[in-house]
Order: sequence, then C-alpha cells, then structure tokens
Amino acid sequence: MSALGEAVRARIDRLVRYEPQPGVTYPEVLIINDPLRARWRTIMLGIGGAMLGLITYVILAPWVVTGVIALFWLAEGSPGGQMLAWAGEVTSTFSEPSGMVATHLGLATLIPISLGLVLFIHRFHPRWLHSVQPGFRWRFAVVAGLAAFAILGGVWALTRIGQSWAVNPEPAFWGFVVAILLTSPLQAAAEEYFFRGYLLQAIHTTAPGSPWFGVVGSAAVFALMHGTQDLPAFLYRFVFGVVAGWLVVKTGGLEAGIAAHVANNVIAFGWAALSGTMTATRTTTTTTWAELGWSLAAFAAFAAIAVWIATRMSLATATPGTRFVGGDEV
Repeated sequence: MSALGEAVRARIDRLVRYEPQPGVTYPEVLIINDPLRARWRTIMLGIGGAMLGLITYVILAPWVVTGVIALFWLAEGSPGGQMLAWAGEVTSTFSEPSGMVATHLGLATLIPISLGLVLFIHRFHPRWLHSVQPGFRWRFAVVAGLAAFAILGGVWALTRIGQSWAVNPEPAFWGFVVAILLTSPLQAAAEEYFFRGYLLQAIHTTAPGSPWFGVVGSAAVFALMHGTQDLPAFLYRFVFGVVAGWLVVKTGGLEAGIAAHVANNVIAFGWAALSGTMTATRTTTTTTWAELGWSLAAFAAFAAIAVWIATRMSLATATPGTRFVGGDEV
C-alpha cells in the first residue's frame, strides 16, 4: 500500500470507536452493545444520521450537478445562452447525454455521504457498510450481476412480445451509451448504499427486534423519494426496495441489490437510447399493473438465484465471531 493509502487508513482507524458485535446480521451492524450507553443515544444517532444524510444530499447534489453541467455547457459553446435554463431542460428530460451524466453524478454523492455517516456519526469503520465480511465482495457482485442481466433482461424481453421493436436511436446515441455504461452503475450503487445500506441499518437501530422494520422503512423512503407517480409505479419501486433489502439480510451485503439495480437501469436506459424514447423514459411517472406483475416476477426470480449463488459461494451472512482492532481481525 502506498504512503498515502497508509496515512488514510491510519486516519480512519483513529476515528473508529466501535465495531459490530460478533455474529450479527447486516441490519444489526450499527447497534452498540454497551451497558453504559443509554439506548436513546443509539436511537437518536439513527434518526439524526438519516436526517443529516438526506439534508446533506439535498445541499450537495445540486452543486455537483451544476458544476458538471457548467463544464458541458462551456464545452458545447454555451447552447441556449442561459446555462441554468439549459441545465434544467437537459437534466429533467435527458434530452442530451450531459443531463444524464450530471444527474447520475449528483446521485453518486450518496456513496461518500453514506460512508461518511457510518464513520463520523456512528464511529464505525465504513467497510461494514459494504457487507458483514466486511468489505465489498467483488466476485459475488460480478456473478450476481451476470445473473441479474440474464434474468431481468429475459423477463423484460418477454414483456415486449407483441410490441414494436423499431430501432430509432437517439441523435446522440453513442454519447448515451458511454453515459449509461459509466454513470448508471454509479447512480444505482449510490442509491443502494444509502437506502439499503445506511438507511436500513439506521432505521433498524430504532427497532432492533426484527430486520423487517429497516427493510420496509427504507423501501418506503426509497419509493417516496422518486416523487410524483401513480400507485403501480410506487409499488414497483417499493417492492424492489423490499426485495433488495431482503437480499441484504439473506446475503450479508449490498452486492446483489446493486447488481439488480444496475441491470434494471442499464436495460431501461439502453433500450431508451436505442429506440429514441429517452425523454419518455426519464419523465414517466406511470406504469401498468401488468408491467408491475412482470417486474415482481423478475425481482423474485433474481432474488432466489442470488441467494442460491451466495449459498454456493459460502458467503458470510453475519459478522465474524472475533473483533477487529486497528483494521485487523483478532
């Protein structure tokens, strides 16, 4: 490891005050087992941390979006004359790849926000946000990702039987391809880190009796954060959140949920770029009950396969039976 990496690791280790209890599941990671610590303090940390995370995102993300859009606006010769008006149009409709890139990078701020909350507010090492191993399990993530694309893509193709497959690419098709491949995974991972990661753990600290309070609570916030939508669209996002949260509990980490989220978004935006329906995809607030049913079937099928893969790979679903001190297991 480089000198800089060692310095960063040492600084993080100095900030860490707590480690999870041995043998606990993912939702229980932030619960502090200290008889001298009042229960209400842990609850307030969970509630306060969640509120601080949302407030920080609301403040930080627009600055990131504006900064990225400003660079594109200058590079493209100041189209429209008024940057803010142009920025509002391209980010709200994805009429250009720049709007997608800026919006997704703004959402990506949820990753450092989530990691920062775990470290600075709860004083746990950020690696516990990835999984109970701890750390991000890349091999599982790749295998789950391949399964997600196969299952979600296959079900999506079935839903289009009898519909038009007319190809009418967006004018900036290749720009969208680059934007989708580079930024959609970041956006999807960021939402998983905050909603199925930090928020699920934080909510669980307020009612530690069952993992379902954190799973359902974080899924509800996730669905509501998508703004105006009809009931099937709300249920689509809510059920996805519940399934992704259940996967976190059953597999011990965020990887499967991230895989499903990335596959879902890449498929949706990829077809939108190929069919010339990017703006319609970006601005839609409705879905049909039939589409909801197909989506639920796809999520359920993937969840079953992901848990099977995790079992075959003998992944940890609870924290190690020993403590970690200074970054090492003892």
